[in-house]
Amino acid sequence: MSADLFVDKNILIVDDDPDVVTALSSAFEDHGASVSTARDGNEAITRAEKDSPDLIVLDAMLPKRSGFLVLENLKRKRNGGARPRVIMITGNEGKRHQTWAESLGVDAYFNKPFPLERLMESAQALLA
Repeated sequence: MSADLFVDKNILIVDDDPDVVTALSSAFEDHGASVSTARDGNEAITRAEKDSPDLIVLDAMLPKRSGFLVLENLKRKRNGGARPRVIMITGNEGKRHQTWAESLGVDAYFNKPFPLERLMESAQALLA
């Protein structure tokens, strides 16, 4: 993967686990992205409206507002405008949550733990 893969791309990382935020932020920044972060669902919506990210990496289970409600809000707010691509990440096993996320228009869905390379490849494909 080239170091300038995500140059001119704004990525929003939303997770309440500081280790996940640090790892994902570093990975995207190492490939040229401009990264912002949020630690809860309400902050995620505020940041998404302010920063207009190209991609959001969104945890499903967040304080204050779940990732599913964030996704629903993003989908509803962008009438005619370009909605950011969304990769949802979760520690929840089972297909029910994935089905729900897909019904809300998620672009990719990963169960934790996942190989970082797979997430980066998915992001690259979504932003190509």
